[in-house]
Amino acid sequence: MTNNDILRRVRYTFDFKDSTMVEIFALADVSVSAEQVKAWLKKDDMDGFEPMEDVELASFLNGLITLKRGAREGDKPVPESRLNNNIILQKLRIAMAFKAEDMLEVMRLAEFNISPHELSAFFRKPDNRQYRKCKDQILRYFLLGLQLHMRSSKKQATSKS
Repeated sequence: MTNNDILRRVRYTFDFKDSTMVEIFALADVSVSAEQVKAWLKKDDMDGFEPMEDVELASFLNGLITLKRGAREGDKPVPESRLNNNIILQKLRIAMAFKAEDMLEVMRLAEFNISPHELSAFFRKPDNRQYRKCKDQILRYFLLGLQLHMRSSKKQATSKS
């Protein structure tokens, strides 16, 4: 999965507007324009598409954590210069304040079953012998399940109003 694809999926999941996306970057002390965000959100074959660097996606995910959980005490986290699916999954987990059971439920929504032991292997340090690399397919299923979870809860909230 590309960084742009992940950004598009997260934006759709939370139904963020371009202005909100700019604000999320600002929460991570990164200044971007609405035009820059639009260029990142375009499909690869569209005119004006710009590939998103790892540090930019890491900054966005750090801003998402701040948006969802509030600013943390002390220094702001430094965005990673190199991202992998394990780090992305971890940042989304932190942003949503998910426990293992919550993540497993989100995966089940996408009709993907994974054991708690398999899930915990993604969050171990890379030098741990139980560490497992999170493949694109697993991140895709998590993002799909998160989308189903968030958009269905949003529909329920609006139907109660």
